[in-house]
Amino acid sequence: MVSTQVNVNSKGLGHKAILIDAKGHLLGRLATVVAKLLLNGDKVVVVRCEQLNISGNFFRNKLKFMSFLRKRCNVNPARGPFHFRAPSRIFWRTVRGMLPHKTVRGKDALRKLKSYEGIPEPYSAKKRLVVPGALRVICLKPGRKFCHVGRLSNEVGWKYQRVVRAVETKRKVNEVLSIKKRDKVRKLTAQASEKVAKQVKPFTAIINSYGYK
Repeated sequence: MVSTQVNVNSKGLGHKAILIDAKGHLLGRLATVVAKLLLNGDKVVVVRCEQLNISGNFFRNKLKFMSFLRKRCNVNPARGPFHFRAPSRIFWRTVRGMLPHKTVRGKDALRKLKSYEGIPEPYSAKKRLVVPGALRVICLKPGRKFCHVGRLSNEVGWKYQRVVRAVETKRKVNEVLSIKKRDKVRKLTAQASEKVAKQVKPFTAIINSYGYK
């Protein structure tokens, strides 16, 4: 993971999606940056939403969420509002509240957002970015209380916390093994190059004389 500043003022002309690792970010701060990127026309993918943080202690945030769950249509609750429990959907709904999602522009922007728990297979091998302006260690004063969205979701009805943890542990183990394998191949390649260096030296000189290095 590379710690780099995401350009919020980009023109959104690129076809590649911006991949953001949500671990250690504040929910609202990250949502504002993502909403701006979406309105600029960028595609955004957010992974590890279960490790997002919310300022304030866990008990206070749980009371607020339980109060939110009681808000419904008295005539017919099936009409909504719909209360998502999964961390990825909680983040999606937070971003939706920052977009004009009932207009054509807002709907198009919201379609360009994807959010996931953990890091699924297409994105596990790609470079992930962070948003320094939304990191908890930068935005929140030392000693301030905070809670994790994954724990909050688990307390209010999300049933896949253990599954996501198991899959993430497996992914991290495979990542370490792949790095060791890559380093071993590089070492063997370097050793092989040293062994044949004397034999290929005259041919290398001829190639270099033509301007190739």
